[in-house]
Amino acid sequence: MSSDEKLSCEKMRSILLHVADVMIESESYLTDLDRACGDGDFGVGMLRGFTKVKEQIQSYQGDDLEELFTRAGLAIMAVVGGASGAVFGSFFSSIGVKLRGKKEAGLADLAEAFKVSLETIMRLGGARTGDKTIVDALAPAVDALLEGARSGESLKTTFRRAAEAAEKGAEATKSMIARKGKASYLGEQSLGHPDPGAVGVALIFKAIAESIH
Repeated sequence: MSSDEKLSCEKMRSILLHVADVMIESESYLTDLDRACGDGDFGVGMLRGFTKVKEQIQSYQGDDLEELFTRAGLAIMAVVGGASGAVFGSFFSSIGVKLRGKKEAGLADLAEAFKVSLETIMRLGGARTGDKTIVDALAPAVDALLEGARSGESLKTTFRRAAEAAEKGAEATKSMIARKGKASYLGEQSLGHPDPGAVGVALIFKAIAESIH
């Protein structure tokens, strides 16, 4: 896929459906991770949230990218409680706001949209890189998207790099002590375990990369 190629709303719809399937299938894995440094409900929350995302995306027959991503974000916020619902809901809905008025999006559009998503999440929870949160996977992924857009790489190559960066970022949270969220109450007990939210972001980017041919 060349650097000037764009993803249509229909293609983005199929990508988001794959993302939803991957997150639904990862419920037990994410639950196990959250038992180690949380209260064990993250996987169930993602299962519930992305089941609702799938319903909303499947029923959408339009061609507006803002509406598509907003539906995904609101679906998560509607059924997932606590910080996870707000963070993952905002992850999608803020992308939608940035893609307002678009029926298709190229790499530059998507890189900027994911950048806005990162900024929104950082503002929402006050987290920075190194705090052992979703930001530790999302920030390097966004950097990879922006770099790919600047250098004219293909969508496929860039999202593959972003997925790798997100996975490395999630893996790096193993050596961090949580400074935000419920895991922060565990202090050094959170050492040695990856942040479940960061792993969730890595799974999302991997699913997107798998869907771009």
